[in-house]
Amino acid sequence: MKKYLPAVALLLLVAAALAYLFREPLRESAYAMLTRDMFVAGDSDDFDPGPALGSRFPGLRATYQGRDITLIEEFAGKNGTLFIASRSLDWCPYCMRQMIQLQAHRADFAAAGIGMVAITYDSPQLQQAFIDKFGITIPVLSDRDGLSFKTLGILNDQYQRGDFQYGIPYPGMIVINPEGEVVGKLFLEAYSSRVDSAAALAFARKALGVTR
Repeated sequence: MKKYLPAVALLLLVAAALAYLFREPLRESAYAMLTRDMFVAGDSDDFDPGPALGSRFPGLRATYQGRDITLIEEFAGKNGTLFIASRSLDWCPYCMRQMIQLQAHRADFAAAGIGMVAITYDSPQLQQAFIDKFGITIPVLSDRDGLSFKTLGILNDQYQRGDFQYGIPYPGMIVINPEGEVVGKLFLEAYSSRVDSAAALAFARKALGVTR
């Protein structure tokens, strides 16, 4: 048995080296499998966190490009805003793929006069790594210690301080009209499902009364 140990050790070392060398392709392949069926055509459940329809969108405690952000007016389009609450662009494959898909549809939202702004609990440094890798031009805010998500009523209370997931929101989208009123929400109870970007655009257009 002992004579086989060096060969086994060598095989393990080779396997470890290959896994390290190909860690990114392997991770991307795993993420692709996980997110294969994540998009749905609409909000079909009763899960409804966040500010009430008809209420004023509250202020935030976030940062963007080194600045403090309390209001989202600067990100608004002429017809309103789609506010995207996302868990993490560092470790959540569903959030990553959703953001990439939303980016692909950004021109369609802009053509409808709808601004887009996203927010996660990630540090700005972690966000920037994702932004640079995938060419994201949607503004991405960094929440401060869950304060924005608490104010919005979407902080995931499943996690406590000390958990690395503490501070994540229930992922979803909020539609805000030019007067700052919440006119639509898309939240799914299953964190692994997201409303397709084209469906989200159709929903936002209808909620904002955009007819062309």
